[in-house]
Amino acid sequence: MTENQLTGSIPSALGNLTSLKLLNLYQNQLSGPIPVELGNLKSLTDLEVSINQLSGSIPSSFGNLTSLNFLYLDHNQLSGPIPPELGNLKSLVDLVVSLNQLSGSIPSSFGNLTSLNIFYLDQNQLSGPIPAELGKLKSLTYLVVYYNQLSGSIPSSLGDLTNLNALYLDHNQLSGPIPIELGNLKTLTHLLVYNNQLSGSIPSSLANLSNLQWLTLGDNKLSGPIPSELGKLKSLTHISVVKNQLGGFILSSFGDLISLNLLYMHQNELAGPIPGELGKLKYLTDFRANNNQISGSLPPEFGNLTQLQRLNLSSNHLVVEVPKEFGKMKNMLDLSLAGNQLSGVIPLEFGFCELLEVLDLSKNRLNGSIPRSIGQWAQIHYMNISNNKLSEKIPSEIGKLVHLAELDLSHNFLTKEIPSGVQSLQSLQKLDLSHNRLSGSIPDAFMNLPNGIYINLSYNELSGPVPSCANFVNASLESNPDLCGNVTGLKLCPSQIMKKKNDPFHHKLILVIMLPLIGALILGVFMYGLIAYQQQKKKSPHKPSDEESGDYFSITSFDGKVVYVDILKATNDFDEAYCIGTGGYGTVYKVELEPNNVVAVKKLHPSSENVDHNGFLNEVRALTNIRHRNIVKLYGYCSHVRHSFLIYEYLEKGSLGSILRSDVLAKELDWLKRVNIVKGIANGLAYMHHDCSPPIIHRDISIANILLDSDYEAHISDFGTSKLLKLDSSNWTAIAGTYGYIAPELAYTMVANEKCDVYSFGVVAVEVIMGKHPGDLITSLPTLSSDYLVPEENVEDSRIPPPSSQVEKQVRLVLSLSRACLNSNPLERPTMQQVSNLLMKDLF
Repeated sequence: MTENQLTGSIPSALGNLTSLKLLNLYQNQLSGPIPVELGNLKSLTDLEVSINQLSGSIPSSFGNLTSLNFLYLDHNQLSGPIPPELGNLKSLVDLVVSLNQLSGSIPSSFGNLTSLNIFYLDQNQLSGPIPAELGKLKSLTYLVVYYNQLSGSIPSSLGDLTNLNALYLDHNQLSGPIPIELGNLKTLTHLLVYNNQLSGSIPSSLANLSNLQWLTLGDNKLSGPIPSELGKLKSLTHISVVKNQLGGFILSSFGDLISLNLLYMHQNELAGPIPGELGKLKYLTDFRANNNQISGSLPPEFGNLTQLQRLNLSSNHLVVEVPKEFGKMKNMLDLSLAGNQLSGVIPLEFGFCELLEVLDLSKNRLNGSIPRSIGQWAQIHYMNISNNKLSEKIPSEIGKLVHLAELDLSHNFLTKEIPSGVQSLQSLQKLDLSHNRLSGSIPDAFMNLPNGIYINLSYNELSGPVPSCANFVNASLESNPDLCGNVTGLKLCPSQIMKKKNDPFHHKLILVIMLPLIGALILGVFMYGLIAYQQQKKKSPHKPSDEESGDYFSITSFDGKVVYVDILKATNDFDEAYCIGTGGYGTVYKVELEPNNVVAVKKLHPSSENVDHNGFLNEVRALTNIRHRNIVKLYGYCSHVRHSFLIYEYLEKGSLGSILRSDVLAKELDWLKRVNIVKGIANGLAYMHHDCSPPIIHRDISIANILLDSDYEAHISDFGTSKLLKLDSSNWTAIAGTYGYIAPELAYTMVANEKCDVYSFGVVAVEVIMGKHPGDLITSLPTLSSDYLVPEENVEDSRIPPPSSQVEKQVRLVLSLSRACLNSNPLERPTMQQVSNLLMKDLF
């Protein structure tokens, strides 16, 4: 009865089927405890109840099932200790109890299961030592106990498991040395012991594991040099020794590992040069040796690594120039050489790396100009060449990098004007050109940049007026003596001074100052006229003109009505001083209608030709009835010939995107807050998709459209914005999302459904954990194992301390759900209701 939707508990009456040989209830929705009566099924050879919602303990009566060959209890909510009576099941071949909440120790009686072939205990809460008795299981091929709380040393008796193919001991609290006896496991293909507290040196006996493909020893306390004998393991595809205290050199013998695909050596104490022999690793796709003490020059032989996609050698002591041969690495996606002492020019040949998405050459001594060949990096979304000695003009080809999200050219000697081509950078979220020698005016093209972008143009020689757009309200512009504008820290431009002089309030101020000099007679005449005017005004109250009147909604959190003129008055006719953001369809203002009553008002751009006003009115009338804690509240609206706007609740912390982009603010988002933010987004989307009639599809879920209140609670904003467009508009598909968040199926169809939101949610969830957009990792996430995803060096935001063991489980759940949401096939993605339910169930 596998893969159905059976609910309720497993009937205890099944215990009467004493001739039953197979009971398979795999992947249903069964709950409650496992009946102890199943222990009566003495003829049973196969019992599988995986992927349900079963709870309670494993019945000790299972020790009576002496004919049992296969026992699968994984993916449930079982708790308590593992019954030692299971050690009676001497016919057992497969025992799988993964992904439960089992606690206590591994029973030493399991040493009696001499027929056991597969043994999975991973992802539970087991503690205590690994029993030495497991060394008796000579038939064992898979021993998997990762993600528990096991302690003590690795038993040397495991070296007797000569048929073992895979040994997964990672993510525990194991200590002591790696036993040299593990070198006896000649059939072993996977040895994973990372993320423990192992110490001592790496045993040279591991060189005997001639079939080994995966060797991951990272995140321990291992010391000493890497044994040169490991260069004999020709079957190795993955090596990770990250985050240890390993010294010595990078072995030239590693050049003989012809099958190697991934080599992680970062965050150790490795010294000396990078051997050119590594250039023979023609299948290498990922090499990271950052944060060591490596010296010498970059090997030109790396140009032979034509399959290399990621190279990180940052934070070392590398010198001399970047070899032009690096331009041959045409599959390169992510290149980081930051924090070294590299000199010379950026090779023109870099332009041949046309798939490049991330480039970090910051904190070096590079000189010369930025090569115009960068215009060939059509896919790049992050470029940091700050803190070098680059000079001359920023090339106009920078405008071709339309997917660029972050550009940092600060702390160089760049000169001349800023190219107007920056207006093409519609994905840009951060632009830092500070601490250069840039001159000329700020191009008006900056007004076309997306809302919420971080701009830093400080410490240059720029002149002229600052563009009058919202992105410059909080921009860093100091130490540009000739800049002017109505921006904090800058002097007013001459035209603004004249405007201020012509302001009626300005004239009133001058008049008040001059009155004492005019004399009592003129003052008396003036006051008499003023009193007469006020009395006449009371007799003939002002009636709003047609231009001043407008539609309004009642705002329930305020007293009375808020009308068109109230908003105009509170914003001084939408003065830019009240502006807090600008988007494609409107400008957002912070409006204080009365003390302690603050709202956000989005005024639609009057020049938006594609706005469907009838659809706009129908949409806002529907949205005023929506109330959900994770959706921004719409208080009201105004549809007017002069100004049309929406009135929302004001959220103090601003957008999630602005916080994640700030190294200071991001530190306030601890792991629990981040998990809760993801949960809030999921809850809001589930409500929109499943509890609204008709359902609401957001179409533009991104970190820019998630707002946070004072308690960091997530609120979805700007939903329905795409519905403001006419369906027959020529740019219908162009606005159906933000680059980097759009579901892949929208590349070939204009039809958006709720699964597009699910995909965008998956991107945002990963971005919240990483602290930055996952970039090219999006396409590979669904295929990566949780072993790769969980270590903080791969995905977790390094700006905050690693999560505790309890919160780490929640982080893993978020990543696991994100992988499912990013499935390229929309039919295989979960619904937001399923995602929300899983998060709620596991977080409380």
